Amino acid sequence: MSSLLRHADGAPARHVFALRDADRPALLELLDEDPFVNAVLASRVHALPTFEPRRFGGELLGVRDDAGGLAGAAFLGGNLLPVGGDIAAWRALARSFARRPRPCSSFVGRADAIGVLWDELAPAWGPERAVRARQLLLTLDSSAAARLPVGDERLHIVRRGELDVYLPAAVAMFTEELGISPLTGRRGDYRARVAGLVGERRALAVTDRLGVVFKADIGAVTPQTCQVQGVWVRPDARGRGIGTAAMTAVLRHGLTLAPSVSLYVNDFNDVAVRMYATLGMRHVADLATVLF
Repeated sequence: MSSLLRHADGAPARHVFALRDADRPALLELLDEDPFVNAVLASRVHALPTFEPRRFGGELLGVRDDAGGLAGAAFLGGNLLPVGGDIAAWRALARSFARRPRPCSSFVGRADAIGVLWDELAPAWGPERAVRARQLLLTLDSSAAARLPVGDERLHIVRRGELDVYLPAAVAMFTEELGISPLTGRRGDYRARVAGLVGERRALAVTDRLGVVFKADIGAVTPQTCQVQGVWVRPDARGRGIGTAAMTAVLRHGLTLAPSVSLYVNDFNDVAVRMYATLGMRHVADLATVLF
């Protein structure tokens, strides 16, 4: 992972502190500076009334700049999500984190931030299981909706009674994408997580007589964007245009929830990258992910 980014040392040390509810305006301002990258954490900040770790599912930590403002932040829980910052802020956060056991199963964020964090944390938290060094963050805004075709009209919001039909597709997607089943090891109650998406009407599917042929989830909704995740086409149905038609319908649905739709895709997934380009999505940032 160290190949992602290396910098000469010499930046001044910065103090890391736990964010409190009073820091919400400053954190929201930082999140809004990069709304597509920060969509997942921003949705949580907007939804929860308190930063109390047990309610929030992890810790929110910040770094102040020389003037006392919030220079950078990070969520540390099941995932590590950096927000804003610069090299000095990322190093300060990483050195603070390195003094504790690793609580997260992944790092996700802008590639430059993840590179610095992992350079610092690898000796304490490594080895990693996999690194996705470049993932393309793509967006589509409401101005493009008129140019979208109708899409697959079979796409629907998954109902509670369909959980047992939807769950195997969600497990297959996770296993294929991350190389490990979500039903084993320290992955938590994956069924409960999928049930939560279904209950929140954020799980979308196309079904046929064999079950789910296409799935996608709305992983986050903010005032600026909704972020799509977990896109999957059943292997026997690939190469037939089903994914493109279904994703068109997903984008149309997403634009009823927020003024834009965003998602990220591995740069080596040529088929998906071409499909999203065909649908008019534009590349706005490079992300990286470290998996454990």
